[in-house]
Amino acid sequence: MNYPYLGATIEGKSVRFRVVSPTAARMEVALEDGRVHPMQRTDDATFEALIPDLPPGTRYYLAKDGTKMPDPASRFQPGGVHGPSEVIDPRAYRWRDESWMGVPHKNLVFYELHVGTFTQEGTYRAAQDRLPYLKELGVTAVELMPLAAFPGERNWGYDPAAQFAPAHPYGGPDDLRRFVDAAHEVGLAVYLDVVYNHFGPDGAYVVGFNPEMFTAHHHTPWGQAINLDDTGSEHVRQFFLENAVHWLREYHFDGFRLDATFALVDDSPKHFLEELVEVVASVPGWKRLLIAEDPRNLRELALPREGGGYGLDGIWADDFHHQLRVNLAGDRHSYYRDFTGTPADIAKTLEQGWFYTGQRSENQGEARGTPTDGLAPKNFVVCIQNHDQIGNRPRGNRLSDEIPPSAYRAASALLLFAPQLPLLFQGQEWVTKTPFIYFTDHNPELGKLVSEGRKREFIDFPDFRGIVPDPQDPASFQRSKLSWDEQSEPEHAGVLKLYQDLLRLRPKLSGRIETVTTTDTGLVLRRGKHLIYVALRGDTTLPLTHDLQTVLVTESGRYAVNGSEPEFSGNVVSFRTPGAFIAEVAEVAE
Repeated sequence: MNYPYLGATIEGKSVRFRVVSPTAARMEVALEDGRVHPMQRTDDATFEALIPDLPPGTRYYLAKDGTKMPDPASRFQPGGVHGPSEVIDPRAYRWRDESWMGVPHKNLVFYELHVGTFTQEGTYRAAQDRLPYLKELGVTAVELMPLAAFPGERNWGYDPAAQFAPAHPYGGPDDLRRFVDAAHEVGLAVYLDVVYNHFGPDGAYVVGFNPEMFTAHHHTPWGQAINLDDTGSEHVRQFFLENAVHWLREYHFDGFRLDATFALVDDSPKHFLEELVEVVASVPGWKRLLIAEDPRNLRELALPREGGGYGLDGIWADDFHHQLRVNLAGDRHSYYRDFTGTPADIAKTLEQGWFYTGQRSENQGEARGTPTDGLAPKNFVVCIQNHDQIGNRPRGNRLSDEIPPSAYRAASALLLFAPQLPLLFQGQEWVTKTPFIYFTDHNPELGKLVSEGRKREFIDFPDFRGIVPDPQDPASFQRSKLSWDEQSEPEHAGVLKLYQDLLRLRPKLSGRIETVTTTDTGLVLRRGKHLIYVALRGDTTLPLTHDLQTVLVTESGRYAVNGSEPEFSGNVVSFRTPGAFIAEVAEVAE
């Protein structure tokens, strides 16, 4: 791939501007100081200009047939998505991660965070100050919610407008580079959530330059699909492929979470995802990984290309979350109707990677999923909370708000015992009381539509009760900021210790997971020489099948305030409350 191709790139003391606009008759670079430079057409859709003696920091627009708009491949929008673009020199930052080789795939433990709410300051620099804490916690990778510039000052990130420009409310491009550099310095990988399946409803000027960005041949939940296989699709594919290379080369990310890959509809001989795998593999340096967020349970996504797959490295597998939520919180609406939540089905989900492998889904009215043959545990990312499962509830409330503390500790132990790659969402490790509410900062007209739509979305939701925080209200954003002071309170400090201890234990676990036994209220699973006994309800008795040495008890005084530890008697263990313990098979003396 010829990179960099799009946008403003520095060549010596000059800057080359390049844009794709198949419908333009005339294109110009309009500098903020009033000077205007014509751009030359170089093929049927591309215009470019080389302007001498332009320093980094120069602000400009591109004018299509006299209409000024921000550069669709702008490297920074300092005044927001509707303002001028800024020339950025990525070579000015001096990286310190020359020896960085990434975190091995099987060792990944993701910590998903939203830069704006992870700290009170809501900046890259403030998040950087917390990196030593994350290292001490025991996670191995930070996963940043989308950073592409969005309209307004606050947003989850799934309304992308300027795909190449890091969102200005969090800081400048070099602040983001420092964050990634500092993470690598302490041994943490950094993954970026990217949205290639749609654009936000405001500020996506790329569509003004290139109306062929969408196709009427395919549709998604957001409307017409991104054009990956129709007339002009070569330019659309180039835009997104170059965007991926941009984040990897200019910001040193370790890989991507690919949002809603089911909506990347492509009937080309080579699917866009296959081409993305090829392009990412060509980026110099360590191996970068691609993780799909996709509810279809398709093993082809993560099968190697030589085995008939797309060659991605992993898939968000939410069936485990859904099974556990049904069991612990009793959810039965929407897609939760498809899950029983029984301990046997929870165990089966962990053994397979996901539960649906081709059975009929009541919620979807058709078969869902494929078998997981050919996939390894490292190809699945599992969680008990993530931004969707919290924020897409009416009040943004967390799992821990709705189940007993003992059940939350048991679920946490099960998550971190499993061989799949675990993902934590900010604050869950100390059972924060902070919600994660859906928030936006759209213009008044669009904002009103978003607020009204949010209320309609939940009118049949069991937890609705007429209370849905307004996404446009700044308080929704402020209430979602983590309260780090909670960590000093006993009920929070204990859970934090539990997560730290579980994450220290995790590297000692080995092998796939096997079901030893299940009952109506509990399950026993084994990985190598370690077993986990989990009671999802009180008054649970489980058989002891081995001579064991206890390693960790979730209801011990180290983790629980007034916890009820399990009682051992003969060949059984009894739990008066939900809980879990991890044990190691005792070695038999010869």
